[in-house]
Amino acid sequence: MSKQKTAELRKSVMPFEKSDVNKSVKQMINTFVPFFGLWYLAYESLTISYWLALPLAIIAAGFVIRIFIIFHDCCHQSFFKNRKLNALVGNISGVITMFPYEQWKRSHNIHHATSGNLDKRGVGDIWVMTVEEYLAASPMLRLQYRMYRNPFVMFVLGPIFLFLVTNRVNVKDAKRKERLNTYFTNISIIAVYAFMIWLVGWKAFVLVHAPILFVAGALGIWLFYVQHQYEDSYFEHEEEWNYVKAAVEGSSYYKLPKILQWVTGNIGFHHVHHLAPKVPNYNLEKAHVSTPPLQKATTITLGTSLESIRFKLFDDENKCFVTFKEISHLLENEKESLNLNGKRPLEEK
Repeated sequence: MSKQKTAELRKSVMPFEKSDVNKSVKQMINTFVPFFGLWYLAYESLTISYWLALPLAIIAAGFVIRIFIIFHDCCHQSFFKNRKLNALVGNISGVITMFPYEQWKRSHNIHHATSGNLDKRGVGDIWVMTVEEYLAASPMLRLQYRMYRNPFVMFVLGPIFLFLVTNRVNVKDAKRKERLNTYFTNISIIAVYAFMIWLVGWKAFVLVHAPILFVAGALGIWLFYVQHQYEDSYFEHEEEWNYVKAAVEGSSYYKLPKILQWVTGNIGFHHVHHLAPKVPNYNLEKAHVSTPPLQKATTITLGTSLESIRFKLFDDENKCFVTFKEISHLLENEKESLNLNGKRPLEEK
């Protein structure tokens, strides 16, 4: 894709970057109201059966994802035109979803600026190692990477670690505003949870809210994972990296059933979002439909997205993701070489 074409593609989605206060308010109403309503119904259902309350909690988790999309748009300053209004709604949504507004805004903006760049990995993204890096890594680092990429760790333990650890502490280089915002979010969460426990009791609160957060967290990580971890995803080194290519070729179009598309706030149009983060979620589909080149983005479905669990390492030479099994022969060659001269193959170069 030439520089002229990339510029034209970027320009073609600019008309969709305008937020609509009426649509934003409407989305808040049809998201927050059902969430609180379902939470209350799940709580009341506890007196009948937990097996009635649990499905209601799982449905409520879908609305937490939708609240997170509002939070996400506020971080991009795309939900409202007013910066202060974005911050207000973003912080409220952040308390509900347990994400600190300023911290996540910064890390996510870095993710957008570096997505697909092999030389700038590590902030706001999924840990990805190349085949060469994996072969050169120590046994301990390989074990850590294998554990991290294990589905149980990523989608079961991952949400728990994200909510209780990652989102609760500041990074070392965080500025004062970001640090204070993280403290504010933590204190607000404690205050809200303490009030709810006083109101309904700790047992009822845990039985209702724990599955809501867990399901929402697991599905949220899944959505983020599959939209960058498909077989022919885009990854290049700094000198070859291109922002538009990274957006269109390194972010998928996750074609979901309409109801799931609605619940996930159109985030399946991830290629559009990465190309133009200022497009509010309710305009993403319009931008996709109105821009033919964007319709050529890699399309994954519920069925084909499951294949992404297999992909573990990026093959920089062949420009695709591979499985651990596909590089097993390289590991065997490494063992033989190590037995012969006591050095790893890459150390000999």
